[in-house]
Amino acid sequence: MKLHKPLVAAVTLCMLGAPFAAIAADGDWKRGRVYYRMVCTVCHSTPEGGGKAIAPTSMTKAQWTAYLQADKHNKGKDSLKYYISKEYRAKVKGTNKAAEKYADVPDADLMNDIKAFVIKGAKDGDSPAGCS
Repeated sequence: MKLHKPLVAAVTLCMLGAPFAAIAADGDWKRGRVYYRMVCTVCHSTPEGGGKAIAPTSMTKAQWTAYLQADKHNKGKDSLKYYISKEYRAKVKGTNKAAEKYADVPDADLMNDIKAFVIKGAKDGDSPAGCS
């Protein structure tokens, strides 16, 4: 049986690329940590934001996943995605270095990064994490 070179090349590329695709889909938890700590936590620490930072250990992986999928923030009044959007980052970048640093990161990528951080740092995550 003779294999066609384009088919062999496509199968090989898919096999080699699969591990990297899984890593990319998980997000960059380190970048997520920086954004979460410097943008989310800073806001939540203000009286307007509830006065208390929300640590990743405040929820389990399943609870974080459900929260992120629900896309509800501020007791359902706002979209969580807004606070990760380029629009929001542009609004606060003058007073927040992380928002400025990540101003051009696509929204979906930053959301995946934050998800990777909170899942890793959840109560039942690989490395339970506080806010500091």
